Amino acid sequence: MQPRRSCLYVPADKPRAIAKARTLAADVIILDLEDAVAPEAKAEARRSAHTAADGGGFQARELVVRVNADDAADLQMAATWAFDAVVLPKIETAGALVAAAALAPGKPLWAMIETPRALLNLAAIAGAAAPLACLIVGVNDLALALRCNVDSATIAHARQSILIAARTFDLDALDGVTNELDDSDRLAGACRDAVALGFDGKTLIHPSQIDTTNRAFTPSAADIDAARAIVAAFSDPANAGKGVLSVNGQMTERLHFVAAQRTLARAAY
Repeated sequence: MQPRRSCLYVPADKPRAIAKARTLAADVIILDLEDAVAPEAKAEARRSAHTAADGGGFQARELVVRVNADDAADLQMAATWAFDAVVLPKIETAGALVAAAALAPGKPLWAMIETPRALLNLAAIAGAAAPLACLIVGVNDLALALRCNVDSATIAHARQSILIAARTFDLDALDGVTNELDDSDRLAGACRDAVALGFDGKTLIHPSQIDTTNRAFTPSAADIDAARAIVAAFSDPANAGKGVLSVNGQMTERLHFVAAQRTLARAAY
C-alpha cells in the first residue's frame, strides 16, 4: 500500500522550495506547473521540475507533477520525466482524461475534480479507460463554481460523491486543501473529517500542515491493537473456515478482517 497521507503542492519555479521538499515528511511532493506558476515563469518552472525529477533525492516519497491538462507541451514533457504520476486539474469528461493519457503514455494519472460538470460526469471519469490512479477534491475551484462556501453542505456532498466514485473503481481519493495556515485546530478538524469519510490522504499547501495530517491519517495505537487481534483470530488454524468470530467481545466478520489488514498496512507507513 502506497502511503498518500500528506500530499504537498510545491511551486515548480521555486528551486529552494523543491530542495526543502526533499527533507520534509510528506508522503507525496506535487511539483506545481499550474496555479502556483505565472504564465511568464512557465518555461523556467518546466526546467526546474525536470531538474528536480532527474536529480532525485526524494527517497520513499512519491514525486508527482501537476500540469495544465490542456497543455500538450506540459503533458509530453511530463511523459519523459522521472515522475511517479501526473496530476490533471479541471478534468471534466472521460474524453479529456483519455486525451491527456494519450499525450503522457505510461504515466499514472491523478484527476482533480473541480467543476460542476466534472461532478455530473464522475462515474464516466472514474471509469475511463485510462491509467487513472487517484481522484482529488479541488475544493476551492468547486466552491467558486458552485457559488458556495468551502464549509457548505454542497461541498460536503461533492466530497462524498468523489470518494464514492473513487471507491467504485478502486482508485485512491485525496481530500482538498485547507486554506488557513495559522489555524491548527481547523486543520486537525478537517483531517479528522477526511479520515472519518474514508479518504486516503489530503492535499496540502504548506509544510506546516504535514505533521498534523500524517498523525490524523495514521492509525492510533488502539486501532492497531484491535486490528492485530482480529487478524490473529482469523489466522488461527482453529478458526479456519469460520465466517464470524467473537473478538474482544465483539462480533467480527470476514469484512472486519479485511479492514484490519488494511489498518495494519496503513500503520506500517
